Amino acid sequence: MKNEIVDRVRALADPILLNEGMDLVDTEYRRESKGWVLRLTLDKEGGVTLDDCIRVSHEVGRSLDVEDFIQTPYTLEVSSPGLTRPLKTEKDFMKYRHRLIKVKTVDSIENRRQFKGRLLGVSENQIEIEVEGGVFQIPLSNVAKANLEVDQDVLRKGHHIK
Repeated sequence: MKNEIVDRVRALADPILLNEGMDLVDTEYRRESKGWVLRLTLDKEGGVTLDDCIRVSHEVGRSLDVEDFIQTPYTLEVSSPGLTRPLKTEKDFMKYRHRLIKVKTVDSIENRRQFKGRLLGVSENQIEIEVEGGVFQIPLSNVAKANLEVDQDVLRKGHHIK
């Protein structure tokens, strides 16, 4: 049921976001302490603004009201992925090549399941990451969770350090 709702929300939101020049990074529908939450995480080139989130929330909210396929009361939350955004698709990994990432794997690779390093590339359904101690090939099917990491070198390039 939850997966069906997420799939329908994605199908409903994708054309709206495409029109706005945005991507749907993640969709969650889950029960939390305050009740059911439908959470959409958006991204676009140059970053998502508060105005973007408000506009998408109104547009998607109106469409959800018209379609009316979610029977349980819920709260719609729309946000940006932030500096440590999740990487979920091959497209995400391609977009953030050469960036610092953190990866947790399902199965261990050379006796480790956590990797933090520079994403070198993506090919043949696997990522290549350079970490202290070497370069590792990780099949996308073995990635349990991956996120961008705050890269101090990238932040410094934007500022003059004296």
